[in-house]
Amino acid sequence: MMKVILIEDVKKLGKKGDIVDVSDGYARNFLFVKKLGAEATNKTINDSKLQKASEERREQEIYQEALEVAEKIKTTTVTVPIKAGEGGRIFGSISTKEISKEAKALNLDIDKKKMQLKEPIKALGTYTIPIKIHPKVTGELTVKVIEG
Repeated sequence: MMKVILIEDVKKLGKKGDIVDVSDGYARNFLFVKKLGAEATNKTINDSKLQKASEERREQEIYQEALEVAEKIKTTTVTVPIKAGEGGRIFGSISTKEISKEAKALNLDIDKKKMQLKEPIKALGTYTIPIKIHPKVTGELTVKVIEG
């Protein structure tokens, strides 16, 4: 048996960075050849730990940035003007594309794909739209639809 550090995720064996015991033949003939693993020496184990710590730190920074963006979005109201007829009925509808365009004018770069608008807006008023900024962070954007 040989100890191997996985460089990539390997199905039914482990995730990237895991240290696993595999047979010598499997390691030499499959994992090393396809560059999916490296022999677990003291140096490679330490390198793996340092890389994992660096990735965790970077992930934490991204999470903090996402929280800051969510807070900025929460305090911002995007106003979208649209032509309207009698009784506040609007001509057409407002989709994430129009909301994203108006947000850009306010120096908010929000990807329209991250907006979780279930159906296009078809009436005047104020709406709260959830925006998936990070897998763990969802911000809420206030959109005000006015006649204009």
